[in-house]
Amino acid sequence: MSTVGHVTSGQFEQEVLKADRPVLVDFYAEWCGPCRLMGPVLDKLAAELNGQAKIVKVNVDEEPALAQRFGISGVPTLILFKGGQVAETIVRLTTGAALKTKLQQLSVAAAR
Repeated sequence: MSTVGHVTSGQFEQEVLKADRPVLVDFYAEWCGPCRLMGPVLDKLAAELNGQAKIVKVNVDEEPALAQRFGISGVPTLILFKGGQVAETIVRLTTGAALKTKLQQLSVAAAR
């Protein structure tokens, strides 16, 4: 069973950019109500995907350089990475089903 991990700027390259599968990065803040609503959605999604994709969180207050690097101006911001490149950015609440579909599409494309 996969879980949602937290990454820091020191781990970001290895955990996200060099990952061997698609990665969903949740840029969030502890004080953000919508971010707290996304937490359980992402936990459930990580369990459902069971290793097809990786899901990690970045706290924008603790990692302002990463937030700036990716132009985060509002939270939650979800960025999907494939092969170390940004594949899609979502700046709003979204459903687990929509995220699952996007990550599965990236997984299939990565396998080709």
